[in-house]
Amino acid sequence: MKAKATLKQIAKELNVSVSTVSKALNDSPEISEVTKVKIKEYAKLKNYKPNVIGLNLKNRKTKTIGVIIPNILNSFFAKVFSGIEKVADAKGYNVIMCISNESAEKEAHTLEMLSNGTIDGFIVSVSEEAQKNHEYEHFSSIINDGTPIVMFDRIAESVDCDKVIVDDFDSAINSTQHLIDLGCKNIALLSSIDNLSVGKLRAEGYLKALEKNGIAINNDIILRTDSEEDLNSKIDGILDDMKIDGIFALDETDSVAALKIGLKKGYKIPEELSIIGFADGILASRRLSPRLTTVSQHGIEIGEVAAKLLIDRLESKEDYVPYETVVIKTKLKERESTRKL
Repeated sequence: MKAKATLKQIAKELNVSVSTVSKALNDSPEISEVTKVKIKEYAKLKNYKPNVIGLNLKNRKTKTIGVIIPNILNSFFAKVFSGIEKVADAKGYNVIMCISNESAEKEAHTLEMLSNGTIDGFIVSVSEEAQKNHEYEHFSSIINDGTPIVMFDRIAESVDCDKVIVDDFDSAINSTQHLIDLGCKNIALLSSIDNLSVGKLRAEGYLKALEKNGIAINNDIILRTDSEEDLNSKIDGILDDMKIDGIFALDETDSVAALKIGLKKGYKIPEELSIIGFADGILASRRLSPRLTTVSQHGIEIGEVAAKLLIDRLESKEDYVPYETVVIKTKLKERESTRKL
């Protein structure tokens, strides 16, 4: 008896992705007829048979959603999870939350472990390691095996699935413009998340705002790193050596660090230094003095939309439902770290 081929073996032999093989064998409209015929004939030649037991497990509804977040310390993810739970509970679904700890390997392991009949679908924010190394095959593999995924905030553009994002680029333009409108002329950019998709988009928005206002880019006050420790040491330097009158920080921890270091250096905030930070967590809004002006990402709404997208897909009777990307508008919440006009 001939050994049965696997999807991976067929993909390797035909020099295509596992995703392409799976879609072709399932008559996906995304694959051309020529490619479908080629793959189906080869699969038949190699005695390929789908895993019926695995398919039966996947087709058995558990009414459970798996949520994978990068870390548990970020208040934004807690808000998103709250929104997911609210919608899931109303629709009669249970929720299992797992933490990747920014590890692509742990992320992949969790997806594989829970997709074997434990859950019906996933809601995921991509790990730092996966984004840094562009490792996304584990998502495509799970989707092609029949388990849907909705990505939020940190997404993988190359993976076909539903996505929920905020207007990172536009909100960064608006935040930088707000500082300019307040009279700031030397606005520093602080980022410890430059290896993440959201960090890159926010940095691009900042640069675009400077360009629109005819402000020369000063690379000495643009701090883009992937480490909080590295960023903090550099904040010290620019506050000592540069005449900074505005700061746009791309993450809550970055904005908190900027405020604390600025106060320690003797800056009067906001009289001498205005600060806007991304993410509207408890630290920024309640526990600091002065309280930080922030970009609110509406985490609860993101969670609600993500859960609705997933559940609608799980309960759809249609054979083919096009993927959707929903953009949630952010809001600038003015507090005490920026000057009023």
